Amino acid sequence: MRFIHTADLHIDSPLRGLSRYAGAPLERLRGATRRALERLVDLALDEKVDFVLIAGDLYDRDWQDFHTGLFVREQMVRLGRAGIGVFIVQGNHDARGVITRQVPWPDNVKLFSSRIAETAHLAHLGVAIHGHSFADREVPEDLVPHYPPAVPGCFNIGLLHTSLTGIEGHDTYAPTTLAMLKSRGYDYWALGHIHARQVVCDVPRVVFPGNLQGRHARETGAKGCELVTLEGAALHSRFVPLDVVRWHQIELNVQSVHRLDALPGRVAQALQAAVADAGEVLHAVRLVLTGQTPLHALEARQPGTLAAAAQAAAQDVPGAEIWIEQVRLALRSPIDRGQLAQGSDALGELVRWVDVLADDAGALDGFCRSTLAEVLDKLPPEVLAALAHETAAASGPGEIPRLGDSAALLDLLKDAEATLLARLNVSEAQA
Repeated sequence: MRFIHTADLHIDSPLRGLSRYAGAPLERLRGATRRALERLVDLALDEKVDFVLIAGDLYDRDWQDFHTGLFVREQMVRLGRAGIGVFIVQGNHDARGVITRQVPWPDNVKLFSSRIAETAHLAHLGVAIHGHSFADREVPEDLVPHYPPAVPGCFNIGLLHTSLTGIEGHDTYAPTTLAMLKSRGYDYWALGHIHARQVVCDVPRVVFPGNLQGRHARETGAKGCELVTLEGAALHSRFVPLDVVRWHQIELNVQSVHRLDALPGRVAQALQAAVADAGEVLHAVRLVLTGQTPLHALEARQPGTLAAAAQAAAQDVPGAEIWIEQVRLALRSPIDRGQLAQGSDALGELVRWVDVLADDAGALDGFCRSTLAEVLDKLPPEVLAALAHETAAASGPGEIPRLGDSAALLDLLKDAEATLLARLNVSEAQA
């Protein structure tokens, strides 16, 4: 007996903000979740699996139109023609109360109830699948106590969308514990909701397969499904990558790079290491350059120079298709601040003023608020809305800092100081 366990497909996830990136492969990125599902179905057909389990968040949100539902149904029909059953529970993104449009499922699909836990008994396989869908997006209670006991003589599978006891970076939904899962006496728990693959327990097997397709730079690495085979009493499970766009975050220290013409080689080397043996996928890379280097002054005088050099390096990596989603700079200037601070000129005054703000979080916060207020008051409402979205997602160097985040504001202050000093030609980059 063989089956596939997948979760968090988020079909037609909107991928907001991509239009800001000139040259972005927009259609490939927007179609990635669909193509990943097609690859999942291809795998199921090639491996001749008996059934497919989908542990919630098949959809990302309510459909914009019926094309989303019809596309998914078409893939289910492909499975049905090969005699492959599909068993689905709804999660927080595609809960019964979230998805307002409907198309009828083909006969090979079982969507578990959102009112009670149900059991699908596959007598010809000796398998019992237990599941409970989300009725609404918010499910604060533990659903597992309502799951039926294991069916004697069967291989019992629990299908559940859950945050377990809470995992950093994920909202709490249908929280439960490993002990509670074990209390049901099942052989396999097919979980969903956590987007990074995680084997929680081996006996019984408790697995989050991760999402099927990474959707942004915080969902890095290979994404795919679990292919599970039961031979007698032996359970074999392996992860199969199915993503068509693979996200990477690469931090590269360029402290030893003093000349612009030396940068592409270093970047290409890092890119080559990251994408090696990844198969035919589009690699979307967020590159963070760090270190103390004269290149900082060059970038200050000619903004975009380092990003262009990195993009050129990506074009030279053989055997891989790479899109540089963003180049973020966490560089430091080699300027001797201590020496400048001793001066009586404007540069010395600038450095001393920055030191005062750096030592007083309240003064720094007040300065930033008063300065940014003048700018924000002049921005159109739609720009402010986009800014709020980006600020809420802030997660690393180069992100828009949140007012009240002292560490982020301090980084911004130091970067502004270094940029000013570089533009005043205090130090020359050797270009």
